[in-house]
Amino acid sequence: MNKDMFTIFALTTLWTLVVAAIGAAVLWQFRRRSLRVTLIVAGLAPMAAALAAVLQSVRAMFISEHDSWVVLWTLAFAALLGLAMSVLLGHWVSTGSRNVGRRLRHLGTSYDAPDVAGGAVPAELAELTDELEMTRKKLAASHERERALEASRRELVAFMSHDLRTPLAGLRAVSEGLEDGVIDDVPGALRQMRSTVDRMTGLVDDLFELSRLSAAPLPRRRSAVSLRELAEDVAGENNEHARASGVCLKLSTPMNDDRLAVQGDPDELTRAVTNLVGNAIRHTSPGGTVTLDVDRETDGRVRLAVTDGCGGIPTDDLERVFDVGWRGDEQRTPDAAGGGGLGLAIARGVVESHDGNIAVSNVDGGCAFQIDLPPVAAHN
Repeated sequence: MNKDMFTIFALTTLWTLVVAAIGAAVLWQFRRRSLRVTLIVAGLAPMAAALAAVLQSVRAMFISEHDSWVVLWTLAFAALLGLAMSVLLGHWVSTGSRNVGRRLRHLGTSYDAPDVAGGAVPAELAELTDELEMTRKKLAASHERERALEASRRELVAFMSHDLRTPLAGLRAVSEGLEDGVIDDVPGALRQMRSTVDRMTGLVDDLFELSRLSAAPLPRRRSAVSLRELAEDVAGENNEHARASGVCLKLSTPMNDDRLAVQGDPDELTRAVTNLVGNAIRHTSPGGTVTLDVDRETDGRVRLAVTDGCGGIPTDDLERVFDVGWRGDEQRTPDAAGGGGLGLAIARGVVESHDGNIAVSNVDGGCAFQIDLPPVAAHN
């Protein structure tokens, strides 16, 4: 009996190795074919090995004819089941693979969502499909940002060219008038030229500052800055500007001794707040009021708000207020105090570089620009 069992074991091992070799050769031949065919071959190979071993055992009379038929029918049904499951699995895998291929090809030509039908696919392919979809969304968002930046850059170049061309033409006209001796008020002409040069210098300075904020952030040494004292200084510096424009500039700070300190660069923060206050004064009609309010939020963040009397901003334009070069007027006719439409963009760049947020909303009779900055303790 032991000898028969050893013979059966040896024959089964032999036929398994033979069928495995044949299956490996077939798989090698079909390695560049459809994955479905490969899975079918892989699923049928074990059944073929078992069938060959049983037939050899029948021929060697180790199994009775009745038992052999039972085993053969069992193997036949098992082979059919294996074939069906291999075909189904091959269909799932090949469908998932084709979907992945379509997504990859689509990703190379477009960032729009591909028109790919879903279905039951293995978890690994489903995970790969999800990763490709996430990558597509990230690339699409990056592409949109790149397009927006390019459009903003082109718009900025056009706007700055317009804003610089007008004062340059004025300088040329005044200089030619002085050269030809047709201008009687020479001191007045020189004052006009100096004022024009100052305005052009301001435009260039704004452009340089915006370029610096848009570049890779350099390591800066920052210190604790009292936003309360900063607001008081900005209000004091702009009082004369407000008075000349017929605008009342009010400052509102807490009654306690809280300095409302934040971690940052005092010069940059001063410029951001100055831009907001100057913009509010410029767009508030004579007799109106601009309020500079500093306080602490319930979550500990420091809030600075500038409220003006501009009459409000159209809802469609609220999202564009901080865009480079936006000034809310289609003609963009520059004036002595208007600047190049970079002040709010610079303010946003400064606030975001300090881990803060800046937003604008309409209020009764005007709009409110609000800055939220983390307190000093949040950096320690």
